[in-house]
Amino acid sequence: MLAADQASERVLVLDANNPSWQHAMHPMRAVRAASWSWSPLDHSSLARLSPKRTWSNVSEAKYRLWRGEHWLLTCASGGLAAMVSLPDGTVRWAGRTDANAHTLEVLPDGNIAVAASTQDFVRVYTASQSSRSMHYAQFQLAGAHGLQWDPAGGLLWAAGTTRLVALSVGGTAARPRLHLVRSVALPSREGHDVNAVASAPGLLWVTTDSHVYQYSIAGKAFVSYSGAAEIDGPGVKSISDDPVGGQVVTVAPDGENPCEWCTSTITFHVPDGVQSVSRSSLYKARWLPAAAMAGRQAGRSAVR
Repeated sequence: MLAADQASERVLVLDANNPSWQHAMHPMRAVRAASWSWSPLDHSSLARLSPKRTWSNVSEAKYRLWRGEHWLLTCASGGLAAMVSLPDGTVRWAGRTDANAHTLEVLPDGNIAVAASTQDFVRVYTASQSSRSMHYAQFQLAGAHGLQWDPAGGLLWAAGTTRLVALSVGGTAARPRLHLVRSVALPSREGHDVNAVASAPGLLWVTTDSHVYQYSIAGKAFVSYSGAAEIDGPGVKSISDDPVGGQVVTVAPDGENPCEWCTSTITFHVPDGVQSVSRSSLYKARWLPAAAMAGRQAGRSAVR
């Protein structure tokens, strides 16, 4: 499982079956229970991005299989965003957005989309051109938070304060252009996470400040879903489902963490369960295929 931990300011890989999460013998930060972790502070080549400042409040950790290889997409509210290979931790692209980056997505051509909430934008950076390319196309979306690429429709989905939108990415890889294709009113305010329903292609998880929904792309409507009684709830920062077993994992603030928008627990649904992560301030957590870390020994330099 990938987790964005704001206590250690690292992306962590955690084993949901590891009993040390709940039974630490002495106080420790969550990073010590992780089998792998990543931070730009470990990479001298990223010093140009001022990570001590721009890597504050890590806000995303998601997995993508892109061009047959395993990748971590991560960003922080301080503005730094990166695409990192798994498990060796090599950086394919990284940049300073100078904005409150909340999530990102890799597009088929290798460009990187970033959503920033305070600055109200979705940008597509031309990461396909070089590891440092910062040219971008921009679409204004109030409260932009969630992003998900839909390969079937060739659209980039984004959630904002009141709208779920679908954007087409035109132009060229070097000069992309964003166009609005669909705009849907959210059933409740403050859209946050958007994620593909892994067990049901064509559906999207959409979370808001008060609920968890599923949206049918083909049906152009929010639809009922199995397990909603257990899954639906307020403040969910991230949601993902296991494509094999179907178990859903969510992260939501619990009011007991030193970080008011974080938690130290990961919640599982259908079947239900809760996993504690010692001394953590988790903002998001998502399923990670075991295959992504199969060569973990090669990535020891990224482990802290």
